[in-house]
Amino acid sequence: MRKQILIVGGGYVGLYTALGLRKLVRSGDAEVTIVDPRGYMTYQPFLAEAAGGQIEPRHVVAPLNRVLPRMRVLTGKITNVDHNERVATFQPVQGRPYEIAYDIVVMATGSITRGLPIKGLAEHAVGFKTVGEAVHLRNHVLAQLAAAASTDDGDVRRRALTFVVVGGGFAGVEALAEMQGLADDALRYHPQIRRDELSWTLVEATGRILPEIHEDLGVWTAKALRERGVDVRLDTRLTSAENGVATMSDGTALDAGTIVWAAGGRPNPLAANSGLPVDRTGRILATEYLAVEGLADAFAAGDGAAVPDLTKPGAFTAPNAQHAVRQAKLLGRNIVAYVRGRKLKAYKHAYLGSVAGLGHHQGVAQVYRLRLTGFLGWVAHRAYHLAWVPTFNHKAKVLTDWTLAMFFRREAVQLGGLEHPEKDFHEALAVTQARVDRAA
Repeated sequence: MRKQILIVGGGYVGLYTALGLRKLVRSGDAEVTIVDPRGYMTYQPFLAEAAGGQIEPRHVVAPLNRVLPRMRVLTGKITNVDHNERVATFQPVQGRPYEIAYDIVVMATGSITRGLPIKGLAEHAVGFKTVGEAVHLRNHVLAQLAAAASTDDGDVRRRALTFVVVGGGFAGVEALAEMQGLADDALRYHPQIRRDELSWTLVEATGRILPEIHEDLGVWTAKALRERGVDVRLDTRLTSAENGVATMSDGTALDAGTIVWAAGGRPNPLAANSGLPVDRTGRILATEYLAVEGLADAFAAGDGAAVPDLTKPGAFTAPNAQHAVRQAKLLGRNIVAYVRGRKLKAYKHAYLGSVAGLGHHQGVAQVYRLRLTGFLGWVAHRAYHLAWVPTFNHKAKVLTDWTLAMFFRREAVQLGGLEHPEKDFHEALAVTQARVDRAA
């Protein structure tokens, strides 16, 4: 009898687990259904370069139905999992919800943006976790430059040229660096704006940035950013974003035209809401074999799972892409073994290190004890992530983008209208209706 395997989530864990299950699909031992709200996997380490215009946004996503042939890909959300009955409730992007029966479930729900009850945050800030947010930021930065170059109001100009990024982890640092690189390149088309008029502020609640890598590299990065005119504020929290004014715990208030929230994530609440075993942070409790603790026919990995770190007894693996990809590859093999009645393998992976790109051909990299900064760090960052981009097709496209960027200037046209394409149409209809009303 064929096993019905349901994978909830199409990120790193969902995609790579599904790829590992191709043996079961080919042999007819299983049918695999993968559910994701967007229908594609996003290679998040390249979101910053997509925001900076170095990579075409479509090249940092992998459509699941193309990468996973002979598997059922559903676009929508799983809203509840009843593991006792082996049934999940699915809400498609259109139409009524319905139930999906399964024999084995893989919880690959990952994490969502971690929000805090800060006044004005929802109204005036933008997150940095999806390709849509990356595209929006690129258009927004260019639109702010155009607005500043087109006004004679000093207050409007200062606000448009003030950029605040909250969060000193990889996402925040790389987003700020690439946005700054984009703005610097675009200034050649706005001679009315001096580079020193742009204000860049990085806000971090702890005493260091890039905590995932060696402290010395974090210090080097902060110094490099400051040399590029970035105000790096450590031990500082955003306390309000009301009316677009970024107010900080040290009393500073910046009237900012751009506020980016990149202050980390939290586990997807689906697991806790479905009654699955979770820890106090909401991560699914998993064993070293990536099986859900205390449940049969259930597996979990990635950011949304608390997986024991066998290299550090008592600790859990960090929520990062490095562990997510490696866990998913093992998870695929373990599920094949599980279906065929074989022994599962424990997940044990020592942390190799991390890399970060800082734009302007700068970066930092830590690989085991080797630490690289500047140009070598930038090369290591690109080489490492290119190796992990899924599919040869996407690797080739990303490499082509980088090659073209070496010889041609990045595009500095903002296409904000793409985010609301109906606006011009509605305005045209309103004008027509007004004429009809006047004639009547």
